Parts: sequence; structure tokens; C-alpha cells
Amino acid sequence: EVQLQASGGGLAQAGGSLRLSCVASGLDLDDYAIGWFRQAPGKEREAVACINSRDGVTFYAGSVEGRFTVSGDDARNIVFLQMNSLKPEDTAVYYCAATSSAHTIVLRTAWPLAHWYDYWGQGTLVTVSS
Repeated sequence: EVQLQASGGGLAQAGGSLRLSCVASGLDLDDYAIGWFRQAPGKEREAVACINSRDGVTFYAGSVEGRFTVSGDDARNIVFLQMNSLKPEDTAVYYCAATSSAHTIVLRTAWPLAHWYDYWGQGTLVTVSS
């Protein structure tokens, strides 16, 4: 059974940092791309970042580029989302998701699409205070 477990959320002050983790079981991350999404109250889910574990290529939403970094530890089957310079508008439930359709040339346009992903983890809440 495939499971994705997201953790690391919490309360941070504006300008602070948090690191989220996504632990995968039942699959080998080497064969997947992992995406991070978030959903704020009353808003639609939006894509934040993605890493293709096959080649290490990463993608970011414009709203987080330069502040967030996605990385992977294939040996431990974990993907991290390092979030720096946090803003109140980063407050949301964050989800990680995995797709086996991990071809970079396709991911360049597909990575923000929720339906592209095969597996989803439960969310972890990030709250940023001003």
C-alpha cells in the first residue's frame, strides 16, 4: 500500500522558516515526481513546488520561488520543502503528492495539475502570523 505522510507544519512568524517532510512508503521515490500543494481556507488548492526524483529537476510557483526549496533524500524516501521568508499568505494546509508520470519534458507543464498525481498524503497545517 502506498502512503505519503506529510509533517512539519506549525506556527511561524512572518519572515521565519519551516521545513516540511513527505515520507513515502510502498513506492520508490526514484521513480516518481513529488509535488507540494497547498490550500488556504476558502481558496482553491494550488501547486507550490515539484521535484522529479529521477533527475532532480525542480519547479516552483512564482509566489514561492526564491523562498521555498524542494529537495529529496532518495535513500530515506523523503522529500523536503524548506520554506524561508514566510509570509502570512503562505498560511494553508500543505499536501504532498506523487506521480509516476515523471518525465521532465512533460512535467514542465503538468506539474501544477492536481489530477497528474497518483497518490496524495494527508495535509499538514502551516500558520504564519504577521
